This record gives sequence, structure tokens and C-alpha cells, in this order.
Amino acid sequence: MGISQSASKRVTSALVNSSQFNSACDSVYSQCLSLTQEAYPGVFPYQLLNAAANLHQHLSSLRPHSLILRWVPHPPARSQVDSAFRFVTRHQDNPRSDEEALLLDSSDFREWAVVLFSDAVVGNAGKAVLQRVPVGVLGIAGIGAAARTGKEVVGAAIGVYALGVATSIYLSLSG
Repeated sequence: MGISQSASKRVTSALVNSSQFNSACDSVYSQCLSLTQEAYPGVFPYQLLNAAANLHQHLSSLRPHSLILRWVPHPPARSQVDSAFRFVTRHQDNPRSDEEALLLDSSDFREWAVVLFSDAVVGNAGKAVLQRVPVGVLGIAGIGAAARTGKEVVGAAIGVYALGVATSIYLSLSG
């Protein structure tokens, strides 16, 4: 994976190609079907919040995935679950009737899980950049002021530090 690839594509690719992630999706999808006694050919939207929590448990303890362990410390929130559901149902290739549109089949469920967790990973990585850079900038500026170095030197050091933090976090997104 090159550095020209966006963070979300990098995370999506890592999740799609992960045997742990695919196995967890299959397991949780089967759990959701068994909860409805397999009376329906898919998962209902009301089951997705619980499915997200189960997926998070699988990916953080039962079948650990490095991206989830590092970047998703808590199960996704209801708003994230709903956003991923809207994304998947809006981008379906085959239009369905109203009743069928409410159900996610196995491939839709997996796509929903990929969207959900890739958004969570990228969002939390972005928050990490926003938390780490200002602290480092303040430290560099403080040291620069104490050492009475020129503005150019301090500015260059801040730029290099910010670039290093962003690059480090970006490179960690490949799983």
C-alpha cells in the first residue's frame, strides 16, 4: 500500500483482507439470524447496535484485530451504526422493495461492518492527530523560547514534528 492511498481506503483494505474480521462478521451475522430463529433472510436495523457491540467484542478479545485494538477502544455509538446503515442502504446496486430494504443480507452486513469500523478507526486516528500535535507544538515552542532560538528554527521544528506525527499515525492504519 502506497502513501498516496487515503486513510479510509487503507483501513477498508486492511479490514476486507483480514481473516479475523471476516470470521467475526460471519459469526455475528449468524448470531443475528439465530436471534430471529432464522425466520427472515437477513438482519434487521434494530439488531445492528447489538451486532456492532458483538463485533467489537470479537475483534478486541475473541479474534483480536490490531486496528480495532489500537483505534476503537469502545463499541461504536448508535449514531455511527445508523450512519453506516444509511450509507450501505443508499449505495445498494439492486433496488429492493420497502420490506426487503430493511434487511441486510450477508454481503450487505459485511459491507456495513467495514464502513462502520473503518469510519471508527479513521475518526479516532484523526482525533489522535489533533490531540498529539498541539501538545508537541507547545513543547517545541516552549523549548524554543527558553533557548532563545529564531522563529524560523522553531517553525521548522514544529512542521517536522507535525508531519512526523501525522505520518506515524497514517502508517499505523494498515493493520
